[in-house]
Amino acid sequence: MPRQKKIPPEPKPNCSLCPRLVAFRRANQKTYPDYFNGAVASFGDESASILVVGLAPGLKGANKTGRPFTGDFSGELLFNCLTKMGWSNGQNENHPDDGFELQGVMITNAVRCVPPENKPIGQEVNNCRPFLMARIDALPSLKVLFALGKVAHDTTLRNFGFRLADFPFAHKAEHRLPNGLILVDSYHCSRYNVNTGRLTEAMFMDALETAKKALKP
Repeated sequence: MPRQKKIPPEPKPNCSLCPRLVAFRRANQKTYPDYFNGAVASFGDESASILVVGLAPGLKGANKTGRPFTGDFSGELLFNCLTKMGWSNGQNENHPDDGFELQGVMITNAVRCVPPENKPIGQEVNNCRPFLMARIDALPSLKVLFALGKVAHDTTLRNFGFRLADFPFAHKAEHRLPNGLILVDSYHCSRYNVNTGRLTEAMFMDALETAKKALKP
């Protein structure tokens, strides 16, 4: 029997699994030739105990800079709150060479390429799921998965074959999974959620505090 090819934790920047995303990337390469315009790799500490799972790169955020949540509103809130938690070093200046580092935390996305209108379709989430599983498997100290929004929550559960009905999404919910990991949910830190009052900074900090408490034995 031939050996099954091992999936790496990060896709190549020119990943071609999703035709719609490839077409969008090529269009962006013409419109924004100075942007990263590729599958965005995870960012953070390889010994992380917390993995933050977002939705997808923003067109003028991570798709521009090549670092998750860097250069857009969501990242400003996320990095500011991670810093308040004591989980970072340096100052985020919205470019990948700013020296900003995460401590004990890594950030990834359910879909690694920017989708049109920031809305990946189901097949694109499915295509990217093996990279998420490989990313999880490559973190030896991982204890907590911190899902930003329901799409990240759902794809994380589907990674392991768990029933969504057994672990309903809710802000600040803590789910102890059968595989020993803990899943903590938060509303996504998007501009829309913040502007509409669905998520406040205080609410987001509360969810991060839940993740911190979940690290304790």
